[in-house]
Amino acid sequence: MTISDEQPMLLEPIKLGALALRNRIVVSPMCQYSSPNGIPTDWHVVHLGSRAVGGAGLVFTEASSVSPEGRISPDDAGIWNDGQAEAWSRIVQFIRGQGAAAGMQLAHAGRKASTDAPWRGGGPLNVAHGGWTPLAPSAIAFDEDYPVPAALDAAGIAKVVADFRAAAQRARDAGFDVIEIHGAHGYLLHQFLSPLSNTRTDEYGGSLENRGRLLREVIAAIRETWPAPMPLWVRLSGTDWAEGGWDIDECVQLARMLREDGVDVIDVSSGGTMPHPKVPTGPGYQVPFAARIRREAGIATATVGLITDARQAEDILQRGDADLIEMAREFLRDPYFPRRAAKELGGSVRAPQQYKRAW
Repeated sequence: MTISDEQPMLLEPIKLGALALRNRIVVSPMCQYSSPNGIPTDWHVVHLGSRAVGGAGLVFTEASSVSPEGRISPDDAGIWNDGQAEAWSRIVQFIRGQGAAAGMQLAHAGRKASTDAPWRGGGPLNVAHGGWTPLAPSAIAFDEDYPVPAALDAAGIAKVVADFRAAAQRARDAGFDVIEIHGAHGYLLHQFLSPLSNTRTDEYGGSLENRGRLLREVIAAIRETWPAPMPLWVRLSGTDWAEGGWDIDECVQLARMLREDGVDVIDVSSGGTMPHPKVPTGPGYQVPFAARIRREAGIATATVGLITDARQAEDILQRGDADLIEMAREFLRDPYFPRRAAKELGGSVRAPQQYKRAW
C-alpha cells in the first residue's frame, strides 16, 4: 500500500501484513562467517546497524541456521539456542531504533553444510577439521569433492520442521519484524524442490506437490508461532540454470501454493543447486523471475541480483516487476545507498538527528 505520492516509488512506504516499511529498499541476507558458536558479535551490530542508519527500510540478517548441523560453516550465525537469540535481540533493538525493520532469515544448508569460510578456500571440511556429516533429501553429493550426505529419514524430516518452528519462536522473542524461510541457493529446502538433488520415491519426492511438501510443512509449523498478519517471506530460486532441474514454471506453481499457505512475499533469486551452472548474468538478470511470479501467482515479490543504482531500481518498481528491491554487494560498497538514491531520484530519506548537520 502506497502511503505517499511525493516520493519516488523506491522511497515510498509499503505495508506488508502488519508491518509498514519506510521504503522499498531491503538489505539482502549476506553471510559473514563470523559468529563463534553461532552467536552474532559486535561485527554484526555495526554491519547491520550501519545499513539501518543508512536508511534501508528492512535489514535482513545473514542466513541463520536453525540447527548446528544446518550451518554452512562452523562460524555461521545461528538461532538454535536462547543465547544466540539474546545476542540477536540487541542487534534488533538497534536496527529498529533507527527506523528500519529487522528481518531474520532462517536456513538449513543441507548437503552444502560443513564448509570453510570463503577466505579460507570455502571447501568442504571433514570431521577431523571441525566438519560434520551433512544431511539431504537424497544421498547425492553437491560436487565431486564434497562428502555424500546422509539422506533424511522420517524422524530427521520431523526434526527439521521442529527446528524451524523453534527458531521462529526465538526470532519472535528476539523482536524481529519479519521472518524469511531460505528455500533457495541449493540449501536444504531447495534441495527437496529440485529433481537434480531429490530422487526420493516417498511422499517427499517425485511430483511438485511432494517435493514442495517439506517447505510447506515448515511454513505451517512457523505459522503456529508466527501467526498472520506477522510478515512471512520465502526465498526461492527461480531456476537451477540446469537442464532437468527446478525451473520458473514450477516456481510459479509453488508460489501460488505458498500464497494460500499464508506467505506474504516471495524473495526471488536463482541457482545454487549445481556447482558449475552457466548463468547469463547481467544487470537485473533475475528480475524477470520476480516479475513472472508477481503477475502469474498473484503474490508480492522482492527482486535481487546486480541491481546497483537508484534509477535501475526505480524502473523495476515502476514497471510492476517487483514490490521491493533487495541489494547485497551494493550495500557492502555503500551502507548509505538509500541517501544516494534519494539525491539521484529527487526524494528524501530522513537522517538520524545526530547526522542532520550534514544532510
